[in-house]
Amino acid sequence: MFAPTPRPACRHAPTLSLLIAVLGAAVLGGLTGCRALDDYAGLNKDPNKGRVEPRAVDRAFDGQNPVVGGSPTGADGKEDLARARVALAAGNYDKALAAFELAIEDNPRLTPAYLGAGQIYQQKGDYANAERRYGKAAELEPGNFEAQYGHGLSLQFLNRLADAVGAYLRALTIKPDDFEANLNLGTTYLQLGEPSQAVAYAKRAVEIDSSSSAARINLGAVYSALGRHDDAVIEYQQASELTELSAPLLLNLAESLGKTGRYGEMVNTLEQLVAAKPTAIGYERLGMGLFRLKRYADSLEAFRKAVEIDPNHFPALNGVGVCLANQYEFSSREDEEARKQAVSAWRRSLQIERNQPRILELITRYQ
Repeated sequence: MFAPTPRPACRHAPTLSLLIAVLGAAVLGGLTGCRALDDYAGLNKDPNKGRVEPRAVDRAFDGQNPVVGGSPTGADGKEDLARARVALAAGNYDKALAAFELAIEDNPRLTPAYLGAGQIYQQKGDYANAERRYGKAAELEPGNFEAQYGHGLSLQFLNRLADAVGAYLRALTIKPDDFEANLNLGTTYLQLGEPSQAVAYAKRAVEIDSSSSAARINLGAVYSALGRHDDAVIEYQQASELTELSAPLLLNLAESLGKTGRYGEMVNTLEQLVAAKPTAIGYERLGMGLFRLKRYADSLEAFRKAVEIDPNHFPALNGVGVCLANQYEFSSREDEEARKQAVSAWRRSLQIERNQPRILELITRYQ
């Protein structure tokens, strides 16, 4: 499809400038960063730009942590602890957890029992109990890295982000070059909306393991949040060479390419995305890129495909309206059907999201 050729003298340039501004604010507004793990739900609705999930690492419990307190011979709780370790090694987590809890009951100062219970609770997704057990281990033995790291991870999953920062910082005073602790501290700061604090730890994670796609994606998200989109593109592109291309990675790469004015590459990236996984957000971003390239007919088609996939995706409805208003302007305001359809699309968008003053202004101008 070919875009309509603009007339040499457009009498409505200020209005067209506003339309482009609306596309930038209402269509591309709310872009989110890529998640470092496998949970990519709600990308187009996540209000925290660049938000990433904590990286849960299955740290094998080695059973070598020293016992703090208890009987001098280590007999207090020792038999339950031994049974727990055997069950854990066999993969019987419920039996192991019960034995760890018995060991804690026998000896409330048995640090390895708290660590073992915390690990299992975390694997089960019971982060409240994991935090309780790791927190007690950290209290009993402040110099224990696994206790501090496990506590920080549990706190991060519970969204107690400020507390998680403190735990991760304590962990890093013990092992400054731990990959996961640096990575997760960076993501926690990013979740707190503090990318300037996150960048040092995100960079350190990449330095520790330059082959980690998760670390490079997270560093890209930090750079994006800082407005350093050229740097973000580099990290996303390097991540794409290290891992299978995913929708979040391609979306974030496309966002930063657009922010640097590389609209052709942005469109190519998004076309690759929608060919593999057609999504409303993918087509919406593609529509934006095509509009910037002045491929207006193709842009309208992309926005309409986004609405077909998700009729409630209001940024795509805004894009449909903008393209149709653009078509109306190019017709010297003679294409009444395009004007009516533009207003209708914007009204549908406002029914979904009321807080859109620019869209309300456009409806007032065009109705």
